[in-house]
Amino acid sequence: MRLFAGLRERAGTDRVVVTALREGATVGELKAALAARHPELGSLVHVAGVVGTAYAHDQRALAPGEEVALLPPVSGGSGADEDRALELGVFELARTALDPAVLEARVRHPSCGAVLCFTGTTRAVNQGRDVARLEYEAFEAMTGPEMERIFARCRAEALGGERARLLVVHRVGVVEVGEPSVVIAVASAHRAAAFAASRFLIDALKQTLPIWKKEVYADGHTWIGERS
Repeated sequence: MRLFAGLRERAGTDRVVVTALREGATVGELKAALAARHPELGSLVHVAGVVGTAYAHDQRALAPGEEVALLPPVSGGSGADEDRALELGVFELARTALDPAVLEARVRHPSCGAVLCFTGTTRAVNQGRDVARLEYEAFEAMTGPEMERIFARCRAEALGGERARLLVVHRVGVVEVGEPSVVIAVASAHRAAAFAASRFLIDALKQTLPIWKKEVYADGHTWIGERS
């Protein structure tokens, strides 16, 4: 894989080799594997993939030996890119601890009089059983496209045309008791829109986002409701 600009600087190299992918792996799976092995790169959800000289969507299947390039946003500063992305909705998977204050700061804007941050954390007891930890598993190639659909519905149904800045970050892997597993940050001109969007997003992702939660106890485990 070839890396450019900020991705190249964070990796310390302009080329990396990703091996041990399944036959027919997609661009999205390749990005997920790279992010897992090189956490210093940060989220690659909004990084464009290129196969040869053509842009490739995350569902594009790869053949052995193909060279893939990852392109960070172009044509202007990252601040403007982030602003445009947040108005549509930004979703990220994270394998390290979430900092709600940092994520809330990303949606703040002078045009927004309301900023709301919802944090879902791992509780110590559920249905009378002591919880040791949670383990989240995601169908990563599908989470981005599904959240795009959820964000579109949120803008149409919850916001009703009002502009807002939307950010959802969900953990995968092991989440210890007391740690955040999901953070939803919303900023809007008025508080009603922020509350409506936040409630819509958490309810919708629990229904259809392909992320599953395993609750682990001292004497076993159980998958909670199939999806989390």
